[in-house]
Amino acid sequence: MRSDNLIIYIGLAALGAAAFFVLGYLIRKYQAKRKVKNAEENARKTLETAASEAEKIRHAAELQAKDLLLKMRTEFENESKARRQELTTLEKRLMQKEENIDRKVDIIDRKDKDIERREHSLVEKEKTMHSKERELATLIQEEKEKLQKVSGITRDEAKHILLRRLEDEVKQEAAIMVKKSEDEAREKADKEARKIIGLAIQRCAAEHTVETTVSVVNLPSDEMKGRIIGREGRNIRALEIATGIDVIIDDTPEAVILSGFDPVKREIAKMALERLIEDGRIHPGRIEEVVEKAKKEMENTMREEGEKALFDVGLHGIHPEIVKLLGRLRYRTSYGQNVLQHSKEVAHLMGVMASELKLDFNLAKRIGLLHDIGKAVSHEVEGTHAKLGSDLARKFGESENICHAIEAHHQDIEPRTLLAVLAQAADAISAARPGARRETLETYVKRLEKLESIADSFKGVEKAYAIQAGREIRVMVQPDKITDAQAAVLARDITKKIEEGLEYPGQIKVTVIRETRAIEYAK
Repeated sequence: MRSDNLIIYIGLAALGAAAFFVLGYLIRKYQAKRKVKNAEENARKTLETAASEAEKIRHAAELQAKDLLLKMRTEFENESKARRQELTTLEKRLMQKEENIDRKVDIIDRKDKDIERREHSLVEKEKTMHSKERELATLIQEEKEKLQKVSGITRDEAKHILLRRLEDEVKQEAAIMVKKSEDEAREKADKEARKIIGLAIQRCAAEHTVETTVSVVNLPSDEMKGRIIGREGRNIRALEIATGIDVIIDDTPEAVILSGFDPVKREIAKMALERLIEDGRIHPGRIEEVVEKAKKEMENTMREEGEKALFDVGLHGIHPEIVKLLGRLRYRTSYGQNVLQHSKEVAHLMGVMASELKLDFNLAKRIGLLHDIGKAVSHEVEGTHAKLGSDLARKFGESENICHAIEAHHQDIEPRTLLAVLAQAADAISAARPGARRETLETYVKRLEKLESIADSFKGVEKAYAIQAGREIRVMVQPDKITDAQAAVLARDITKKIEEGLEYPGQIKVTVIRETRAIEYAK
């Protein structure tokens, strides 16, 4: 019984499984048909959409093609119209040129006929002139014969009298011309003499005082003066010839004075004389020997001073001749200020300013150190120390920027670089520093105030500013009261008043500035 029930259960289970399998199969088949139907529906819609889009694109392309065709047709018509107009214009021009050529041909033909007529007329006139010339020559000969009979002198005698009168007139005119040339030459010579004297004063007298042109050598006793003079002055003459320095022996007790503008030669003479005094052997031969040794020692000293200056500033790679000239500045002063010390100050100042402005630090210091190098030879070569320094720097291989800054540091030329402007500023700062030069602060300030007050005293001056340590004054004028022509006259008048009422070293540049400004405000 249990076995039969089990079989029944198994049969029912199998039947249920088969029914379930059939049901699943039918469900999957239905879903597959539905998916296929949906896919066909989506494909049909996609095809319809694609067809619609294709139709729209085709329609848009047709419209665009029509627009492009219309545009091209319009452009072609416009271009054709322009070409036709251009051809019409050219045709008119050609016709006008043909007409002009025809007119010119007619004119040339008429001119040719006119020239032929004139040539024929000239031939006739030439024949007539020849006949008249022959008649004139005959008449002149007859007149000469009549004049000789009337005057009682021959032709040669009359020619001699005429030439003598012409000679007298020429001599008189020549005398007038010579006198005029002499007056002009004298006037020009006066101007040139003033110019030369002014340059000499600027370069020598204005830069040297008694203290800077004289050296004193102390003696152990006054008896040494006689030995320095020597028999009949042989020793002192030999010393002066060998050194180029004047030796002054006066009543000053136990001292000999050496006088000369060249500080290097004066220092050589001082060294040589001190050695001669220490040695005791003083005679012409010994003097020449000691002077030569002193010269060699001075060259070494100048080279060492130049190298020391380069070390102090922190530069290198400078030509040995320039190093020697730098050392020479150790014995040169300007208004009491040592030029080598001044050059080092300018180098340091330029280095600081160049660093702040993000410029070449070493190039700035190099310009500052070399800016017054021309003063080392300004007593030997003609020209201003700025120009001489520029030529020396260029000669010994310095760059063009350095040469230009050296030449422009006193505004002899217009500065073209920022470093040249910094050289002017650093030079003025070092020179204007109170105590740097032999001028008290009070005197310095009073001189600047006096300079500004002179400019302010003129009518139309708005404000005056003394700059560059008093080397230049810039005058701002009122543009509605002073014209451009009056500005030039004002500068000349201020210059004359400064020359008459103020004592100053060197020269002062007067710059009158007239500026007109138009200002409006947009509201």
